[in-house]
Amino acid sequence: MDPAIEKLALFPLSSVLFPTGRLGLRIFESRYLDMVKTCMRQGTGFGVVANLSANEHALIGTEAMIIDFSTLDDGLLGLQCRGHRRFKVQHTTAQDDGLLVADVQWWPPEPAQAVRPEHATLQSLMREMLQQEDIAQAIDIDTDQASELGFGLASVLPLETLQAQHLLEIQDPDQRLDQLNQWVQVQASSM
Repeated sequence: MDPAIEKLALFPLSSVLFPTGRLGLRIFESRYLDMVKTCMRQGTGFGVVANLSANEHALIGTEAMIIDFSTLDDGLLGLQCRGHRRFKVQHTTAQDDGLLVADVQWWPPEPAQAVRPEHATLQSLMREMLQQEDIAQAIDIDTDQASELGFGLASVLPLETLQAQHLLEIQDPDQRLDQLNQWVQVQASSM
């Protein structure tokens, strides 16, 4: 097997997780409880992929690292996860218990680069949003870095799943900010 390919358990969701983004989950199915135990024991993460239809998930996803867990009021396991690395699914198989396991190839981290002047409005928007305590607790980003700004905004803006998936799949931070800029301008003009 290609050394760049690794096995990763998948957790399909109706939302997209971005690098540095936070995700809260309620775990109750035994296959996912077993997955969480394995992740905790091995210090590894699991893959979050967006459900695109009833039987199709996205091929680009984000590794979720468990940062906290608790027993919820209803007795279910509550997880707090943070998005880490992006990956591309090469092949997927289902275990006997229904857990999807994929052969994935990790995407390299995006290079740190400064936010371009034409994206200053997005910086201002993100800085304003970070004044809200719940958002400030949910993401920890440097708003002067293009990649972090793009992923941070994508994590907190009310995007549809396909829009969010499109942003996750863009591999150039400036292109992601260009796309976000267009969507923000469209939303602002429709208000």
